[in-house]
Amino acid sequence: MTKSKLMKMLYYVLGMISLGMGFIGFVTPGIPFSIFIVFSAWCFAKSNDKMHSWLYNHKHFGPFLTNWSEYRVFPTRLKYVMASTMLLTLAITYHATQNINAVLWSGGFMFVVAVWAWRYPGSIEQAKNKKST
Repeated sequence: MTKSKLMKMLYYVLGMISLGMGFIGFVTPGIPFSIFIVFSAWCFAKSNDKMHSWLYNHKHFGPFLTNWSEYRVFPTRLKYVMASTMLLTLAITYHATQNINAVLWSGGFMFVVAVWAWRYPGSIEQAKNKKST
């Protein structure tokens, strides 16, 4: 097996694992989906055109990926859902464990992810306005 075939297989396997995590995150509160879907698209771009095309044409993930790849848009609605889910997760964690260290550490990581997401425009219009200024 050549090195390029081995690398394509590795990217494909990583893409499938990441896609699985993305699906889990899409339906499970507290688990992100966006980074896994973006990583899957990147892996499939390097390994499998059919899966790459399927992902970009997917009912739920396609618009997100297209807006991300063309404009670096992270939709405002998803930012609010993400922030609400994070707060709910922290409340449940504290209520279930009474462990303030777990809440602080989890909250710290969640805060970093939230700051990362809120840095990006929430719509195509905002992205275009940002570029024009």
